[in-house]
Amino acid sequence: MKSRLKELRARDRMNQTQLAKLAKVSRQTISLIEREEFIPSLLIAVRIARIFSEPVEQVFFFEEDEL
Repeated sequence: MKSRLKELRARDRMNQTQLAKLAKVSRQTISLIEREEFIPSLLIAVRIARIFSEPVEQVFFFEEDEL
């Protein structure tokens, strides 16, 4: 699963620790998601999308070859 977390964090001038606190996860979780080493639960994905005021499918998405 791909994500736009780095891009959105940069847009909102937010570091991983700040995002993690708002999303109620660890900074390591944010790092793993950004490195595509962890797929977030639906709950975490929705929390993160809401933080950025974006639809979840605009934050997290699959490439065609991943489906």
